[in-house]
Amino acid sequence: MYINIPLNREYKELFTGVRTRTFWGKKMLAGLVDLDANAILPSHSHPHEQISYLVEGEIQLTTAGETKTVHKGEIIIIPGGIEHQVIVGPAPAIILDVFQPVREDLKY
Repeated sequence: MYINIPLNREYKELFTGVRTRTFWGKKMLAGLVDLDANAILPSHSHPHEQISYLVEGEIQLTTAGETKTVHKGEIIIIPGGIEHQVIVGPAPAIILDVFQPVREDLKY
């Protein structure tokens, strides 16, 4: 089965300066996350595995107390249950997130 969903759908605001557009199937959810310059995605965790691709920009990612700079074109893998936080650099950023299983809290 193939479903074509337009990318121009409404955003869901997660935090100030952090918006996502999500798309999901039965077993996984993907989201395009737009982050304003200097935005902060507070420390959080979820039971879902997460793979993220930094489409644009630069971020500081803190996972389990360790901070690293992530650059455009890099991939991040975060196991379920791990605390993580994102601080965006001086330019806006775009992240493509994929979660498994589906994050019900991100469906809208």
